[in-house]
Amino acid sequence: MSLIDLMLSRRSIRRYENKDIPEEVLKQILEAGRQAPSAANRQPIRFVIMNDDDMLKNLCDTLVSRFVKAAPAAIVGCADVKSLLTGKWAIVDATIAMQNMVIAAWTLGIGSCWIGACKEEKVKELLKIPDKWKVVALVTLGYPAEQPKPRKKKSFEEMFSFNTF
Repeated sequence: MSLIDLMLSRRSIRRYENKDIPEEVLKQILEAGRQAPSAANRQPIRFVIMNDDDMLKNLCDTLVSRFVKAAPAAIVGCADVKSLLTGKWAIVDATIAMQNMVIAAWTLGIGSCWIGACKEEKVKELLKIPDKWKVVALVTLGYPAEQPKPRKKKSFEEMFSFNTF
């Protein structure tokens, strides 16, 4: 399958098999994020990998989405937004790296789901994230226990235009 076909086949997975992700598979996913581009190669990003059941349950209390506690792992993406050099781009850099990880996971048969809605201060407290860092998003990971159908997307014309808005 081509990379484009893989990207087009990816779905948000919210139900996972009760099966741990092997460490070597998780490291491959994380390496894809580590290799992501960043503004001026400053890499103002940091990720907290959660694969402890109790920590995932505690994390779930800080989120709008409750399915997190059923995921075998989650990645919390953080950006150093206080950096004078790259603070403006740190959120973009973290998002690029996280998307690399999401695509890498799918290539390895691991499903994922982006989560943006969280009680940031509670997440930071739980994970001991320093003040200068912003929680950008979370991504759950696990072997899919569902195969969601494609969701309706806007038409090409609704999303893209050439040369002017």
